[in-house]
Amino acid sequence: MWSATPPCSGHRPSCPRCGTVQPLIALDDDGTGVCGPCVGFAADYTCRQCGRAGNPHSRGRCAHCVLAERVNALLAGPDGTVAPQLGPLAAALADAPSSFPAIQWVKESPNTRLLAQLAAHGRELTHELLDELPPSRNQRYIRQLLVHTGILDARNEDLERIPGWLEHELASRPAAHANLVRPFLHWLLLRRARQRAATRHRPASADRDLRRRISVALDFLAWTDQCGPALANLAQEHVDDWIAGATSQRRYLVRYFLKWTTSRQLTRELTVPSIPRQEPQDLLDEDERWPLLQRCLTDDALPADVRAAGAITLLFDLSTERLCHLTPEYLKVGDKHTHLVLGRHPVLLPPRLAELLRRLAEQPELRPQLSRSHPGPRWLFPGMAPGKPISAHGMTQKLNRHGIPVRTARNAALAALATDLPSPILADVTGMHRHTALRWVACARRDWAEYLAARTEDTQEDRR
Repeated sequence: MWSATPPCSGHRPSCPRCGTVQPLIALDDDGTGVCGPCVGFAADYTCRQCGRAGNPHSRGRCAHCVLAERVNALLAGPDGTVAPQLGPLAAALADAPSSFPAIQWVKESPNTRLLAQLAAHGRELTHELLDELPPSRNQRYIRQLLVHTGILDARNEDLERIPGWLEHELASRPAAHANLVRPFLHWLLLRRARQRAATRHRPASADRDLRRRISVALDFLAWTDQCGPALANLAQEHVDDWIAGATSQRRYLVRYFLKWTTSRQLTRELTVPSIPRQEPQDLLDEDERWPLLQRCLTDDALPADVRAAGAITLLFDLSTERLCHLTPEYLKVGDKHTHLVLGRHPVLLPPRLAELLRRLAEQPELRPQLSRSHPGPRWLFPGMAPGKPISAHGMTQKLNRHGIPVRTARNAALAALATDLPSPILADVTGMHRHTALRWVACARRDWAEYLAARTEDTQEDRR
């Protein structure tokens, strides 16, 4: 059995007039704080439970004692006590630095409702147990909370939550589809993704790509049930019909599934065309990009994290995934200049952007519902879940809400960088594949050459 107890009272201010430990609720003539009894207000601020002097919260008890009681009630199992496994979490919640917000969080948060349900069942909390729950934001938060307090081991959530997601997707699918897609995910997609994650030096989210490939495979199997032959009888014209009936390029991803079925001798050799290569589109015009960058650097009405993230996106085309995982260690502050390390080539920051990032690096990460004994890693852009940065999707939505279109801003920044940088440096700074960097550089130089040629023709015509 484990029970949350109020933390020690620590330093208590004493009244300079009477020397007693009391809340200082008034000011003396010289501006010094004094207690209530010394100014004729003899209210008792002493907690009846722990003797701590402070603002009472409920029935003469301080907020710390009330919080500890509610944490015990929140995490109580079937026998009415807190299981030893949940002891670290109970301690972290009961020792929150701000008791009043923590009490409100325990009372109102949907995350705590889910946590109470899990504790009430009395089962040992594991990743596998959480995987049985429908995927949701609350489920992800509770998992990270348990990891952050040491109850569960950390794992690569981008990959390890895919099997649980798949099981919920398969709940309404035919058993034959499930028997094909499960090994396709586990034997091919996840195995390769884990190998890449083990050697990758930069953060990258693979879960969205894996979900797309699985979803396309399920759509293809549903289509074959309705319109096509069995897998063993699939011919090239069937695949071509499937591709031709698409309104987007998403169906080209069926190549991964069909390559796997061919290797397992479930289908004959089939060809899926490569995704047609397109020229870069949806670029911010430079007349829009520079005013937007100016706004990020100077508009104090924007949140500091939006200003910094928007400026980095508009200047350096940093992927949102890498942007969210920046830590103060990426900043190199010198006597005159500040650099941001984005690979082997640190980039010089404009003074105003450097100041924004320094402010983000120095500000405390406020977690009113958790003890400071579990601070977690430092992030320039912290997320809501303890110990985690803001998600790439969350950052994209946040920037878009404040008028910074991430996709077009990145494309415009990349086009500008490709004009000035060699492809190896462009690939290193942005994190893209070297072949992609070569294509961008070739495209930028071609467009520049066409512009110069057009300008030359105009000049010659003017001379005539």
